[in-house]
Amino acid sequence: MNTTLYIGNLPHGACETEVRELFSPYGPLLRVHLFEDRDTGRPCGFGLVEMETGDARVAMEALDGVELGGHSLRVNDAADRGIGRVPAGW
Repeated sequence: MNTTLYIGNLPHGACETEVRELFSPYGPLLRVHLFEDRDTGRPCGFGLVEMETGDARVAMEALDGVELGGHSLRVNDAADRGIGRVPAGW
């Protein structure tokens, strides 16, 4: 079973590679998506990471509050944030 994690307070210069490097020590990442403003194309400062549930829980506990680029990250279960079921193709 897989869990989608919400990553908030990302620095606007963060890229997918940085997020992958940050989360990969906790297990394989199935998907990573950093959101951009659809009008400007600029990063919004949040994203989603999908991992196996056990790995996701360990990553969430280890990385919530960790600093990246001067920002203290918020890492939560996406379902707990009211995101619910993430649409296919995110």
